[in-house]
Amino acid sequence: MTALWPRAALVTALLTTWPAPAAGASARSALEQLTVHPASARILARYDRAKFMTGWRRAGTGGCDTRQTVLMRDDRSPGSGGCGGPTGLWHSPYDGRTLTNSAEIDVDHVVPLANAWISGAWRWSPARRHAFAHDLTRPELVVVSEEVNLDKGGRSPANWRPPVRGYWCAYARDWITVKRHYDLSVTPREKAALRVMLHTC
Repeated sequence: MTALWPRAALVTALLTTWPAPAAGASARSALEQLTVHPASARILARYDRAKFMTGWRRAGTGGCDTRQTVLMRDDRSPGSGGCGGPTGLWHSPYDGRTLTNSAEIDVDHVVPLANAWISGAWRWSPARRHAFAHDLTRPELVVVSEEVNLDKGGRSPANWRPPVRGYWCAYARDWITVKRHYDLSVTPREKAALRVMLHTC
């Protein structure tokens, strides 16, 4: 059995690999480089979450699975260890809530799997889709309240934005970072919404 990493070492390793968010101007430039393509109802009809993931796989980091790794990474409480216990201190940036029970938490895919599918992931191999769903390097996985995640669902910025307006800049930058890395397209309305959000940077 793989020995658990000390929490401080694990968090340091994760933060070291996480790219710094692009400045507003850089994000706007990156947005303009994304392919614009209308959504296809025919492609969406073929979406199945199981084509990306069948659960939170073991990430190979201290023996913790992907969800546990994200919970541990974002836990602000002192002295917690292992693979992230049921209690801790988490901040949900979408709605500004402070959470102390992991049962109240969802680990959100910033770019939802359904959106990734219609944006180009339908062409990917199963291995690439699986890697996307468990990406701990790009800003794709974030701890949020279950309530706000259910409200977001699979919607893009064209139809949903974080209730906390002060988070729009970071959210838009993260969305663009993920889409650019994976060469995913945006719809015209999605691109327009991201431009509006970047104006808050």
